[in-house]
Amino acid sequence: MLADDPLGRSRESPGDLAPYRAAFERIAADPGQLLVVAEAGGEIVGTMQLSFIPGLSHRGAVRAQIEAVRVRADRRGGGFGATMIKWAIEEARNRGCAVVQLTSNVSRERAHAFYQRLGFEQSHKGFKIVL
Repeated sequence: MLADDPLGRSRESPGDLAPYRAAFERIAADPGQLLVVAEAGGEIVGTMQLSFIPGLSHRGAVRAQIEAVRVRADRRGGGFGATMIKWAIEEARNRGCAVVQLTSNVSRERAHAFYQRLGFEQSHKGFKIVL
């Protein structure tokens, strides 16, 4: 699912699973990380990563960072994405997080509208350096 769009095709390598397996092992060993799989009818229809980040701002609050949200192409529009995000927000609330945040590539306009419908506000401008 990570490689199932123009952005993913340019940066993912589904033919070589070794880096993904190594990453999975590191993430699974970290109690501040959750890898989430959504199922329907015994099939995987979605995935995401939820990270819990302790910080100093907001009075030492913990933030939940939602990453790598994907819904299988043939299941998009069926409510799975909304269910996943709502679950992530509730999980963050249950863990005492003060903020739930995510980033989305500027080219993903449909995703931006989706997140706004779920109550997210565009509040920051992000910067990165690819190493």
